[in-house]
Amino acid sequence: MPDLNWALIAPLIVLQLILAVFALVNCIKQEKTNGPKWMWILIILSVNLIGPILYFVIGRKNS
Repeated sequence: MPDLNWALIAPLIVLQLILAVFALVNCIKQEKTNGPKWMWILIILSVNLIGPILYFVIGRKNS
């Protein structure tokens, strides 16, 4: 098995964690979302990197 280049992978992992935490906090605090909150929480947690981005682009309701 080849050695992983952690210098390239570590920033992506940190970015994923920060984005997921920020999206989860925002989703929980948000009064209304486009669709049920439980669905967005599942998407944020299960779809790495893309899930939080989808929430911010589609899931937030701008009222």
